[in-house]
Amino acid sequence: MKNYKVIISFVAGIVVMLILFFGLKSCLNLGGKTEKSDYYILTNQISRMNKMVVMEQNISSMQKTKMGYEVFGKEVSNNSIITYTKTNAQVSYDLNKMKMEVDSINKKLIITELPDADIRITPSVEIQSLDDSFFNRISEKDIKNVSQKAKETAIKSIDQNQLRTEGRKQLMENLDHIFVLAKALNYTIEDKTGKIGVLGL
Repeated sequence: MKNYKVIISFVAGIVVMLILFFGLKSCLNLGGKTEKSDYYILTNQISRMNKMVVMEQNISSMQKTKMGYEVFGKEVSNNSIITYTKTNAQVSYDLNKMKMEVDSINKKLIITELPDADIRITPSVEIQSLDDSFFNRISEKDIKNVSQKAKETAIKSIDQNQLRTEGRKQLMENLDHIFVLAKALNYTIEDKTGKIGVLGL
């Protein structure tokens, strides 16, 4: 009988604690979570590709996001999500959009238009770890929010100006190979775009 009373008292104590916690949470307006993320780049690899995709960059990174509740400026409960993000960035040129004219009489290959660079950045996020707690559950909304922020951070980590510059250099090298046959036939390359003279074509 005594054991039964002890069990009842124990259960009642837990119920009272839960009521107090959720009562305090409601009274102190604890609905808004605090959030802090730490971002680390793990690898950053750039490789050249001799095709329409002239430059490719791959980055992997990890991000730890802490979320918690504060009472009177002090954190009373927190949890965290660790995400792993792989980001692929590509610079490509649609050479079908390059416009050329052939002057067979004067043996000239005239380039009148070059395509603009197309930069595509594709991040993919994986959840590596969830540090959950009974009083501070991680919701599906929290996961989506953290994943979205990880993608946005990954995209911002890509130096698009550098990619564009390196991609342009690789495009020039690719065009130099394309024009080898024209040079072998004693054609001169005339650049009307003002963009590829750096190679002395």
